Amino acid sequence: MRVAVPFAAETPKTRLESVLTPAERSTFARAMLADVLRAVVEAGHEPTVVSTAPLDLETFALPGEIAAAASVTVDDRPLTEAVNARLPGSDAETADDEPDPVAVVMADLALATPDALDRLLTSTADVAIAPGRGSGTNALLVRHPEFRVDYHGTSYLDHREIAREIGADLETVDSFRLGTDIDEPADLVEVLVHGRERDRAPAVLRDFGFDIDRLEGRVEARRPNDSAD
Repeated sequence: MRVAVPFAAETPKTRLESVLTPAERSTFARAMLADVLRAVVEAGHEPTVVSTAPLDLETFALPGEIAAAASVTVDDRPLTEAVNARLPGSDAETADDEPDPVAVVMADLALATPDALDRLLTSTADVAIAPGRGSGTNALLVRHPEFRVDYHGTSYLDHREIAREIGADLETVDSFRLGTDIDEPADLVEVLVHGRERDRAPAVLRDFGFDIDRLEGRVEARRPNDSAD
């Protein structure tokens, strides 16, 4: 099985610009990527980061076994095109070859764990999807050689329809940890609340000064100098 982890190396996490500087967004995005790579490796797979620009994993100071298992390839095409180029049936293969299944795990799944990923990666369905909030596609496993992704708009619904059109059986993996992608400022609290002690993403947020602010009826991630709404 091949596991691809797409990563926007040059301008990551632009929707966090109201709470993080460009340098902080870059540091935080790389911390989440490191946590995702660790989870993939500990689930028993060797991830390839599909980066929009050159990326040196040595600067991440990953543990030896994680660094040895991970690799980077540069592909600056839009996400849909870059992923489709790596799915089963996209390469020049002989008719007798059985294409390897391909998993795609987004780099901002800061809560991902080996156990959560294993539920997806051990699926025997033609297509297995871990949807995100708002009908996104946070992770998927593809075995069917005719399936192609379309990450525009409501991609989970679109991917269900694509699977139906090609006659592929589909499994939806219901997972809080894989369903939580970190895109908006309100998402940061999930990292602080549910991140594991050894994970980098929550540590980076705390280094930036973020902590949990217990408001009436809810919690938020705030820095000491942030004003309440």
